[in-house]
Amino acid sequence: MVRRYVCNAQMPKTEDRWHQITTEFEEKWNFPHCVGALDGKHISILPPPNSGSQYFNYKHFFSIVLLALVDANYRFLYVDTGCYGRMSDGGVYNNSSLAEALAVNSLNIPQPEL
Repeated sequence: MVRRYVCNAQMPKTEDRWHQITTEFEEKWNFPHCVGALDGKHISILPPPNSGSQYFNYKHFFSIVLLALVDANYRFLYVDTGCYGRMSDGGVYNNSSLAEALAVNSLNIPQPEL
């Protein structure tokens, strides 16, 4: 069984904080209406005993996946680590609490602006 660690202690709690993040993305990177930059990274590991190919990724090494959301200044807002290396980026995201929170609209992200 995979051990996962999720940290969302810095996740914005208010619409005002989300607006601040979008303002920073627009001012710093000329990227309007952006609430965060999301990416994944394979972290090389020695596979646990009897894990088979669960941790073997498409890059041909054993890994766990780190999924992170950062603000315009590269500060972590959300981190999820521990998914099997063989999982696709979409699979890692779909199994994250971030995806669930976005699906049920529980993050207080402001409504889209025109």
